[in-house]
Amino acid sequence: MTHQRVSSPVIRTALVGFGISGQVFHAPLLAADPQFSLAAIVTSNAERRHAAQQRYPQASLIADWDALMQQIDSGALAIDLIVLGTPPAQHAQQAHDASRRGLHLVVDKPFAANAAEAETMIADAQAHNTLLTVFHNRRWDGDLLTVKRLLAEEQLGRVRSFESRFEWWRPEGFGNWRDRVTLAEGGGLLLDLGSHLIDQAIQLFGPVREASAELTRYGSPALSDTDEDTFVSLLHESGVRSRLWMNGQAARPAPRFHLLGSRAAFTSWGLDNQEPSLAAGMTPTDAAYGVTPAAQWGTLGEGDNHQPVAQERGNYPAFYQQLARALHDGAPAPVDAREALAVLRLIDDLHARSTVRNA
Repeated sequence: MTHQRVSSPVIRTALVGFGISGQVFHAPLLAADPQFSLAAIVTSNAERRHAAQQRYPQASLIADWDALMQQIDSGALAIDLIVLGTPPAQHAQQAHDASRRGLHLVVDKPFAANAAEAETMIADAQAHNTLLTVFHNRRWDGDLLTVKRLLAEEQLGRVRSFESRFEWWRPEGFGNWRDRVTLAEGGGLLLDLGSHLIDQAIQLFGPVREASAELTRYGSPALSDTDEDTFVSLLHESGVRSRLWMNGQAARPAPRFHLLGSRAAFTSWGLDNQEPSLAAGMTPTDAAYGVTPAAQWGTLGEGDNHQPVAQERGNYPAFYQQLARALHDGAPAPVDAREALAVLRLIDDLHARSTVRNA
């Protein structure tokens, strides 16, 4: 998809939302990349406004979306790119408002509450010749990059089974909007974490031929109708079977990745460390950023014969580096929005054929 290029040497960026997405991921990555300037941060939360002011004093603090649009329309604020770190139900309208003003967009995952809304967002961007990309940052997890390297080197032989898990123990819930939002509004782990895990599986093993899901809720159905414990099975056209688990109620997590091939198996434990590092204040320019200690590396082998495998360095900054090349030079977007749309279509289909069971 073609788009107009940004002529200014530094890409002037407005970050909308300063919750986990904005604070932990987007703001630190943008601030660390000299090709971007964090010109504005939009949040109405007083505590978050204070945190944003302390960490990014150069950014204008704006109360809400309408105020941001008014400042852009009046010429008081010059912006090239908007990053949406807002709940998925808000994405379609916000993307429409931005695209018709000729603004480029990064949309956090989930891309939208459903595929139909995502389709309109892509159409709006195409109609106004703007770039729209989706923040599937976990394509740059260190453990996933390691799996991609092992596959390229054919270390496992022919892969038969791929298991991927994103699990934690949080019986009290997220403590944010995710605990209250409904399925219709874009809630649930299948859409939230499934967007990542399904995208990763497709990146590794290609298009999906068959898919099924099991969705379970343990909390009160009066609070929300969303899934809290989710299993997805994918049969890829390549013949690989992917089994994906998303669970916020896991008292003890299972392996993060477990791949079985005709020659060897690969197993790794624990989540990529970039998110907790960023949350703790480490910057992406730190020498230790994205580096996994040897004691936490996965292992490769068969039976009792297995050896640790050096883990690739995690690289979330690559998303914005590639985005800068796309906006300045016309290079491909870091994530093609049509690929994110394909993931949403699959999730919509799974929702249509699967009922959330209250346990």
